[in-house]
Amino acid sequence: MTLIGSRTAFAEQDDGFFVPPEESPHEQTFMQWPVSRRVHPDPVFLGIAQQTIADIANAIAEFEPVVMLAAAADHAKARRKLSDAVDLWDLPTEDLWCRDAGPIFVIDGKGGLAVRHIQFNGWGRKQVHDRDAKVAEKIAARLGLPLLPSGLYGEAGGVEQDGHGLLLAHESSWVIDNRNPGLTRAEIEARLLAAYGAERMIWSEGVRGEDITDYHIDSLARFSGPGRVLINLPDDPDPDDPFHNAALDTHDTLVAAGLAVEVIPEPEERRVKSVDFVASYANYYVCNGGVIAAQFGDPEADTIARDALARHYPGREIVTLDVDPLGEMGGGIHCATQQMPKV
Repeated sequence: MTLIGSRTAFAEQDDGFFVPPEESPHEQTFMQWPVSRRVHPDPVFLGIAQQTIADIANAIAEFEPVVMLAAAADHAKARRKLSDAVDLWDLPTEDLWCRDAGPIFVIDGKGGLAVRHIQFNGWGRKQVHDRDAKVAEKIAARLGLPLLPSGLYGEAGGVEQDGHGLLLAHESSWVIDNRNPGLTRAEIEARLLAAYGAERMIWSEGVRGEDITDYHIDSLARFSGPGRVLINLPDDPDPDDPFHNAALDTHDTLVAAGLAVEVIPEPEERRVKSVDFVASYANYYVCNGGVIAAQFGDPEADTIARDALARHYPGREIVTLDVDPLGEMGGGIHCATQQMPKV
């Protein structure tokens, strides 16, 4: 591993590296095996979460290689749930959110590959992260890749990118003292643009303090191509729900920015009725030849979402899974995955 710079020494200028579109070819997918009883004190639910992560990994492995990160002591239990197509690495983890704790791979278009390091700190020190905070740098070391600091604390789930120069984020996940104290929005924007090799950024306000992520954008809106967005919205917004109000604000901001925005309605007849359950069709993952997405038990809404994904990702197989345990934890499939692009 080559460490270049530090949190206070980083390049805001273009270094030639950028994050390619998620739909571009992958070398493999990284995921994390959840084990921490401090995070998941109920052993029954922890087992259910592990099975859900295995289901996602096994589905992706039908399309491309998958690496599951877990301490060696956890491999035997993990292997019983994982298909033989999933590789296990001895890399200790606590929780399953590889989108946030894992490496952000960047390429330079000339065969170069590196890891851009946005330092994970447990969503602003809200959760134990002794192991997960080291995942990105340990993967970079194992792969022998340069580790390029961004000068930021945060999570990749908090910024959406189209791979063609445009970023989208909620201010609530970045312009907040539990991640980046002392930095202005303009300073954070400059560092994010440099980190992703992008040119332009769209912000909306988001919601602070109501969930562990401070409202990650990838549970609401996703780029499906240059200038094209899929967004998950309720059919009947609750004016007293801060997430509904923020979602509508983000939608209007995207439309005003001139993007092509398609709305997928939230499911109404869900298996899980809890008000804080995250029922996001937008939190899907694009892999080689496929799209791995959630279904929530609402026949009409599930079909609308599946048809929208088929239109936006023609030629790919749409695979839908019951991942309700992730929704109960506040996330989804995209949150649990991190792609390594092919160079």
